[in-house]
Amino acid sequence: MNLLAVGETGAPVDGTAVPADRVTVARLTEALFGGRFGDLHRPWAEFFCRDVFRYRDGLSPAERSELAYERLRVINEGIDGVEDLVASTDRLVSLHEWLGVVDGTLTTLATIHYNLFLGSLLRLDPHRTVDREPFVRLRRYGTVLITELGYGNNAAELETTAAYQPDTGTFVLHTPSSGAQKFMPNTGPAGGSKSGLVAARLIVRGQDCGVFLFLVPLRDEHGPLPGIRVRLLSETPGSAVDHAITSFDRVVLPRTALLAGDHGDLTAEGAFRSTIGSRRRRFLRSIERVTTGKLCLSAAALGGARASLTVAVRYAHRRHTFAPASRSAVPVFAYRCHQTRLLGAVARAYAATFLLREAIPAAGAEAGPAGAEVLVAAAKGWITWQARDIVTECRERCGAQGLLSANRIVDLITPIESTITAEGDNLVIWTKAAADMLTGRGYAPPAAPAARSGPLTDRALLFDLLVRHELHCLHHARGRLNLPSTDPMDRWNHVVNPALALVDAYATRRAAQAFLAAAESIADDATRQVLERLFRLFVLQRLAPHTGQLLADGHLTAGAVRDLTPTVDRLGAALAPHALALVAAFAVPDALLQAPIATEDYAAAYDDPAGPWQSGPAG
Repeated sequence: MNLLAVGETGAPVDGTAVPADRVTVARLTEALFGGRFGDLHRPWAEFFCRDVFRYRDGLSPAERSELAYERLRVINEGIDGVEDLVASTDRLVSLHEWLGVVDGTLTTLATIHYNLFLGSLLRLDPHRTVDREPFVRLRRYGTVLITELGYGNNAAELETTAAYQPDTGTFVLHTPSSGAQKFMPNTGPAGGSKSGLVAARLIVRGQDCGVFLFLVPLRDEHGPLPGIRVRLLSETPGSAVDHAITSFDRVVLPRTALLAGDHGDLTAEGAFRSTIGSRRRRFLRSIERVTTGKLCLSAAALGGARASLTVAVRYAHRRHTFAPASRSAVPVFAYRCHQTRLLGAVARAYAATFLLREAIPAAGAEAGPAGAEVLVAAAKGWITWQARDIVTECRERCGAQGLLSANRIVDLITPIESTITAEGDNLVIWTKAAADMLTGRGYAPPAAPAARSGPLTDRALLFDLLVRHELHCLHHARGRLNLPSTDPMDRWNHVVNPALALVDAYATRRAAQAFLAAAESIADDATRQVLERLFRLFVLQRLAPHTGQLLADGHLTAGAVRDLTPTVDRLGAALAPHALALVAAFAVPDALLQAPIATEDYAAAYDDPAGPWQSGPAG
């Protein structure tokens, strides 16, 4: 197959140059936000420009924690219908895309209260036996206590018990060992009164009925309630969430504390019955909101990544340095090495955004529950890992300025690290997705594409190469299932790393598919051409590590492999004039961004006495 890009002529790689002033930022924004920027996203972008959300320098961890709870109260007061927000996946995810720009601690509190706590409460209490008003009005904060010190990813085997007492119609909640202590919920003193959904093993008449959620008042304005012990954990750099270890000493709960939804119940005689025979499936039914949580956390990480790119690309155009063999200075963005790194990160941010848009409706409908589970798990891992890489790249491209909290980027790193671990550690949820994909649960492999020739800038060809790489990963992983093994663990270890490569290839292909669809939806030729070039840059950089395999399998020629890096350079040159427009399409308001190096005259910005980075008097 002859795959040759145009020669080193310095001309655009795929047609004539597009004048920068012809690229319409508004059209890019509409494509990025799925045509819903005006109704779903703009209100949050404007809402978070309020003074209460401004960056504040010099606060202690305790002060930052209290500020985050105060900010959550402000958000709650601004929501028109809290229960409607919680029930609407697209609205809840859009909130998190902007929370991720504002405050990592606030993001954590919001996703716990709205998605995990209220979302689970609304679903598991269909008959409204619980008074929701204190939580909807935020007179009490909601948290969730699932993970234990001894059981993390294997939460269905946790030890905390809730034993039913038929003579009183109550439950006794107890922590039977040190390993059963609940690890890392925000049960500390910040924010005041709190209740939690506690995952505990329901014991009825000596029978283990599986793990359910119980509504438990945890603390009031005076501290933890009787029988509840809370010990704060050490600080998490970059985060001020009041994480703690929490345990229970025979805490008595009313019968209404059991939140069994429509899949479990206690009869009037005190007998347990369930429509689900498997205890593990009962538990998974109780924690279904973690699926929505994966999308919320992906959105928050992505919002932070897009904000970081806005800062880094702007700064790269305003920070000047020397020019070779010249006395004149040039912006650092004039250097190709700076361009390709930042533009590659921009391309990945666009791809991740399009993948998120695809995953949101899939969580509700796409290919049934199994298909949604695989796509959401793959998207969560892929998006949050990409977000971390993007923010790290932006931090480095901003040099020493990127180390200052006032310039926002460095403060986004820890919150994104948190998204990689929360709602299922990325590696673990990808391992589960990999197993499902190998057995065909929720995954249908793409059809093998027909033989095609053309230049490396051919969109269809590039997409076909992604498909071929995914199919290679699938066949390679399935082939390793047949290797001689001593036991099931040994058999799985033969296949797990190739299977994880399959999940990555699948997520990349789905992101590229969504990227192409978004580009094709733009009627304006100039804007569409730029978005298509960004797509090419994204795919070529994703294919680069796999060119050896593609060459060995006969899908690339040696000439095409040699031309890949020059083609990336030429795409960078063609996209460079549009870099500011591409990040402007992220639509992050200056009043929300607030980074001094993102301003027009960043040197003068540091002298602004009203700047939020002025944490003390001048020396």
